[in-house]
Amino acid sequence: MGWLTIGSLVLGVIAWILPVVNIFRSHNNNNWAVLSMLSISACVISLYFQLLYNNYLVKIEDWSALMDTSRGVVVAGSVLLVITLLLNIMTFVVYRNRTPRVGSKKI
Repeated sequence: MGWLTIGSLVLGVIAWILPVVNIFRSHNNNNWAVLSMLSISACVISLYFQLLYNNYLVKIEDWSALMDTSRGVVVAGSVLLVITLLLNIMTFVVYRNRTPRVGSKKI
């Protein structure tokens, strides 16, 4: 079940990298919304992996591991969620005036 923790870390890093790439490629990035959705999805899956791992610890009744890691998982999950949301909000702010609206005409 250690793959859940590794998968969570990898997806957490992906959740942060995608919006950063979005922001730095702001001059010609037409698929910024897709990358933002992938970033948020990676964050959600990362948090879900942590829930699955905690459930595994409950099933095997490893209470000491749960007590030792519970606070760290909550803090790390909170940091992951807040930073992912902030980075994606920054991406939205960068692109909000650059994306053509449906029905708008270019002159």
